[in-house]
Amino acid sequence: MPAISMKVNGEAVCGDVEGRTLLVEFIREKLGLTGTHVGCDTSQCGACVVLVNGKAVKSCTALAVAHDGAEVTTVEGLATDGKMHPMQEAFRDNHGLQCGFCTPGMVIASIDMVNRLGKNISEETIRHELEGNICRCTGYHNIVAAVKAGAANM
Repeated sequence: MPAISMKVNGEAVCGDVEGRTLLVEFIREKLGLTGTHVGCDTSQCGACVVLVNGKAVKSCTALAVAHDGAEVTTVEGLATDGKMHPMQEAFRDNHGLQCGFCTPGMVIASIDMVNRLGKNISEETIRHELEGNICRCTGYHNIVAAVKAGAANM
């Protein structure tokens, strides 16, 4: 089995994985970081989004071995010194979550969106950018409000 190493949430980690091990499996099963969710296994829902080298990646279809040496950030790695990331705070303050299953992927995808497009993002752009992240509970109104608020505070 190949050995891989990477930084996850700022910590160096390593492990032996089968060549077919998905990044989400490595994160959840080998590292015990269960905030990254598996929803569809086909890159359709976005529950598994993590940042890899600063860019959003759907980890349910990404091989762990392909990310050897990468820097990965999961939802668990967003808080700093016990203080939530501004996007996490915005989701809480704007009720951008309901059951919470999609929330980690939504938050990570939203951070990536702001990093790529800047703080001044229109509602239309937010909705377009989040098309690959499915929420079955909220209807997206509060999610869009949360992204706008989070972007303003990032």
